Formats: sequence, C-alpha cells, structure tokens
Amino acid sequence: MSGRRQAWQFAAVLVFFHGSEYVLAAAFHGRQNVTATSLLISKQYVLAMGFAMLEHLTEILIFPEVKEYWFVSNTGLLMVIVGEIIRKLAVVTAGRAFTHVIRTYYEDQHQLITHGLYRFMRHPGYSGFLIWAVGTQSRYEEFFLRQFFGSEYDEYAQRVHSGLPFIK
Repeated sequence: MSGRRQAWQFAAVLVFFHGSEYVLAAAFHGRQNVTATSLLISKQYVLAMGFAMLEHLTEILIFPEVKEYWFVSNTGLLMVIVGEIIRKLAVVTAGRAFTHVIRTYYEDQHQLITHGLYRFMRHPGYSGFLIWAVGTQSRYEEFFLRQFFGSEYDEYAQRVHSGLPFIK
C-alpha cells in the first residue's frame, strides 16, 4: 500500500512541477509567447521518468519492505517540496527575466535580478531543481546500504555527512 502511495506522490509531483512551469511562463511572457518547451519535457526525460517509475513498481513487487521506511521516503518528499519552493520563488522573483531557454543575446527588457533569493545565490532556479531532482531519487539507497552493511554502515553514517541537504 505504501509503495502505491509513493508512486502517486511521484506522479503528482511531476504533474505539478511541469504544469506550474508552463503556467508561470505563460503568466510572465504571455501565452502566445510560450511553447511546449516550457513544460521542460523531452523524449529523453520521458524515457528517464518512465524507467524511474518502472523501477519503483518493480521494487514494490520484489522488495515491498523497502517502501516501509517512511523516514527516507518523507525526507525525499521534503526535499522535493523545498526544491519546488526555491525554484518557484526564483521564477516569480525574476518574472519576465526568467526563461526556460538560455538567452545568448541581450534584449532591451533584460535586467539583472539581484533581490529576493537572487541576493543569496545567483542560480536559485537551478538550485531548487537540483534539490527537487535529488529528492525524487534519494529515498531508497540508504535502506539498501543499511541492509548490505548493517552496523558498519550505521557507524559510518554517524561519522560522515551525506553531502545532501536535509539528510544527515
């Protein structure tokens, strides 16, 4: 049951992320100026997400006990939410200056955004997306490392930080 819930959460996160990217682009640039590229979906991306979902469903069938470790799953979900908030704040703060296609030439309406999140980091959109993406993938590896190495891994995890936000 918990594996199905996680699959639905993953699907909902994907739909929200891509749909809101398109809606915000249309709001700031006008619907007539926004194409399907603002959904940020490519053939390669669909293939990768399809395999991620296939992996998840396979785990439900073969290793259902993995889906019972709510701390890891909820930490990943928290990362997805935090990443989403950071990215959307970046988009809203930049407004028309935020585009899904990197501009290689200067236009008159371009402006350097240095307020809001941009006061603390130059690329909050990428940072948010990175946290979001890692959050979608980091839910299960800890389970397997603990299963493979037991107390040796637990001791190691106590000494060494994961290097990922929100995961000790």
